Amino acid sequence: MNENPYYVGIAQLQTRFRALELSPVDVVHACLARIDALNPTLNAFITVLGDSAREQAKAAEAEIKAGSWRGPLHGVPVGIKDFYDTAGVRTTAAFEHFKDRTPQRDAAAVTRLKQAGAVIVGKTNMHQLGMGTTGLESFYGPARNPWNDRYIPGGSSSGSAVAVATGMCCATLDTDAIGSCRLPAACCGVVGFKGTYGLISSQGILEGEKADEAILWLSHPGITTRSAEDTSLVLNVLAEPRDSATPSDFHRLVLDNKRLRVGVAGNFTADDEVRLVFTRAVEAVRSLGHDIVSASAPFDMPRFGDLSTIEQDRKTITARAFKDIEVLLLPTTTATVPAVEDARGNAQALTAANTMFANYFGLPAISVPCGFDHRGLPIGLQIVGKPWDDGTVLQLAHQHEATGHSSRKHPMP
Repeated sequence: MNENPYYVGIAQLQTRFRALELSPVDVVHACLARIDALNPTLNAFITVLGDSAREQAKAAEAEIKAGSWRGPLHGVPVGIKDFYDTAGVRTTAAFEHFKDRTPQRDAAAVTRLKQAGAVIVGKTNMHQLGMGTTGLESFYGPARNPWNDRYIPGGSSSGSAVAVATGMCCATLDTDAIGSCRLPAACCGVVGFKGTYGLISSQGILEGEKADEAILWLSHPGITTRSAEDTSLVLNVLAEPRDSATPSDFHRLVLDNKRLRVGVAGNFTADDEVRLVFTRAVEAVRSLGHDIVSASAPFDMPRFGDLSTIEQDRKTITARAFKDIEVLLLPTTTATVPAVEDARGNAQALTAANTMFANYFGLPAISVPCGFDHRGLPIGLQIVGKPWDDGTVLQLAHQHEATGHSSRKHPMP
């Protein structure tokens, strides 16, 4: 193998596992060693489940050898954002008041991961209660950007983006309420995806605790990986089937080559450096042969907390914003990654101005790496689609990666 096992993607792992060229035990051990080496500095995990992960890996190895393969996530190490309930394992939301909170049952999405044979390596750090975009506020201490620890990792899914970027696991289960999966993905140079509202079950996110109604409407389960193809494999496990007779195969959809009409938003906010990298990313998409047209992102939403028209707005968004296009492109962030010194004390220092509309309208959206700023910190390209057209979003993300415009560099060897 040319690459360290902790950086091998899920699509490659499933092939190697089934061919008995690589063992889940070796990959999980490599990820746990990575956690041991890096977590004291980067603080990506609140709880590490080393012993149980090793046992799960051994069980997966035995099942695969016996021909009892559960699917592409079988034996693959994943992390769970500490928002999701895990039976017998503390779920804290990085909040002091919940430090001893231990649920009795798993969240629905966690159950799906376990049934698919995924190996749960731990619970990832986050901006406490999901109430910030920096990742600096946590009862367990801030997560740190693996490219340069003087800059924020983004939030609220901070630890997840750090863990995936550095090979502590292959994927994480996250949440995204205003951009809180996509924003840290952009800051850490990985792929952050949230599906159409309702695509993945949110049952079991701090089950039984009181939540603001706006958060319940805006929060979407999310997935962090290192590629759009890997995201599609995780989504195949997590997605709730809309029609039990014809469940969606997102892995098939991500590999589609249909020609798309791609709208490039002209009304986003961005500094000069982000705008330059975004322009290059658009040219990379243009080189794929898609039709590129000018468009506008639907930023004209009610103020935060005003839900009086949200159901109607979600019904009409396709006709209003996607009448002449299939997907929309814009930068994930409005500026390059803020320094810790500049962001400290401001939970919203990384603005969600370019991401929150996708939450309000319930749209599928993904952030993929598309370049670096002058300091060597990642910048993200955001691709947004129509409701229930998650496959098209993943397709274009995968094709963008294939142009080579999205660097495969890792922050740490």
